[in-house]
Amino acid sequence: MGRVEAVCISPEKGTVKKDIGSCLLKEDHGLENDAHAGSARQVSLLSKESVDAFRERTEGRVDLPAGVFGENLLISGFDFRTNPVGTRFGIGNVVLEITSIGKKCHSGCEIMKKTGDCIMPREGVFARVVRGGTVTKGDEVILVSIPYSAAVLTASDRSYEGKREDLSGPAIREILVQRGYRITDTVLVSDDRDMIERELKRICDEGKTDVIFTTGGTGFSPRDNMPEATKAIADKDVPGISEAIRSMSMKITPNAMLSRAVSVIRGKTLIINLPGSPKAVKECLEFVLPPLSHGLGIMRGEQDG
Repeated sequence: MGRVEAVCISPEKGTVKKDIGSCLLKEDHGLENDAHAGSARQVSLLSKESVDAFRERTEGRVDLPAGVFGENLLISGFDFRTNPVGTRFGIGNVVLEITSIGKKCHSGCEIMKKTGDCIMPREGVFARVVRGGTVTKGDEVILVSIPYSAAVLTASDRSYEGKREDLSGPAIREILVQRGYRITDTVLVSDDRDMIERELKRICDEGKTDVIFTTGGTGFSPRDNMPEATKAIADKDVPGISEAIRSMSMKITPNAMLSRAVSVIRGKTLIINLPGSPKAVKECLEFVLPPLSHGLGIMRGEQDG
């Protein structure tokens, strides 16, 4: 648990932020009357411990009032560098979600001019306002949730043997990273059923992955074993996901009816079979990711069913 140490704004860009003690944070906008609100970096956060460490290194040569590094919220109790993009924090009714870590220090930074260093580019983070409300100095700050974690498993004899580049696996990974997922594994296996089962079991049983997205092996070929391998290691079936993906895909191509893809749960990990082409996996992920967060939240005990 942390604590808000200062609430700072600057009415005009290029001016130092000042601590005003309390401020309204507007949903998907930022701090009221702050010049940087409404930008891609709605709210800037900095750890008080980072400022204290900087003060020690500079031996108190410069004055470091709240807001001098360009932070909107100075918060104690958290090292924001350890929290990945997608992490959510709660301050009363307000919910903030980290969108980026660090930024290039502009040439006019007074701290850089005086000391030759600035901690904001390395240790500051930026967040969007998921839910608005008033934040006041002294408010408690809690960690609401960390990003969902995902693994990507590609099954392809030709890619495994080095005869064809795997394009679908990297396409899935890129989309997941853009959506704030933390990637735990990226695996390439052959179409051998035993190999697929071993890797799926390993990832699930390590207990660090919320969802596995597989690509390849869901068709009619004799070597297409992904659905059988997935069902063999499952504790529960989740038919609705794959049925919904097929229904959506049928609007694009009638060949979608030939997909044998399945979705299951093993332990606390969801497994979703996706098609084998980069174009198809992109279409499916764009469709399934928005509602999927609710199901993953239920699995992690963060949301009610």
